[in-house]
Amino acid sequence: MIDRRAFFRLAAGAGTASLAAACKWDGGEVVKPRLLDISRLNDWVSEKVLYSPSRLAREYASTERTARVPSYFISRTLPMLKDPAGWRLRVDGLVRRPLDLSLDDLMRMPRATYTVKHHCVEGWTAISTWSGVPVSAIAERCELLPAARFIHFKSFDADYSNGWDLASAMHPQTILAYGMNDNPLAAAHGAPLRLYAPTKLGYKMTKYLVSMTFTDKRPGGFWEDQGYPWFAGI
Repeated sequence: MIDRRAFFRLAAGAGTASLAAACKWDGGEVVKPRLLDISRLNDWVSEKVLYSPSRLAREYASTERTARVPSYFISRTLPMLKDPAGWRLRVDGLVRRPLDLSLDDLMRMPRATYTVKHHCVEGWTAISTWSGVPVSAIAERCELLPAARFIHFKSFDADYSNGWDLASAMHPQTILAYGMNDNPLAAAHGAPLRLYAPTKLGYKMTKYLVSMTFTDKRPGGFWEDQGYPWFAGI
């Protein structure tokens, strides 16, 4: 049981770790191990103590949408497919039925739409409307094996990737988004498909998706491997 005072000390430390990572400063070899330890402890508390699979993020009216939403990618230039018609989402790993899904396939599956607030680790927020297929619907179609506990999401934005726990991925507001603000997803925001969830910080939402692999081992991620919190719940 974590008492109130200890919990707030933990939260303050976790904030320091996130800020240091966001600013690309690790404090040197003396501070870095301590920050990584705090980050791991914050992940454990977030996932095992605070996370609720039934808690939904607040939804907003479409009139409250942010006029301009910042975009982000790690490639030198805007990631673009040479052959958009040939793009497929590969779903594999610990599944009975591996899948290769086109954008049309995804759009024929159950659809979720919501207007929610995006939270970036750098401190800004933005309200947008997102449309896509729930990750839980993908999991149902590919028939998960009992050993599956995590998902590794990979991108064609250089070597960007993220690892998610299965419970967070199955949350009703976790989707593979192909639409934003009543329009097809733009290249600047991850077209043709990106992961989206209002219950996580922005860097967990892999853009430019090419595959999702179900696994029994916790995958790393582009920023997580550099010290960012792995769970990153809000």
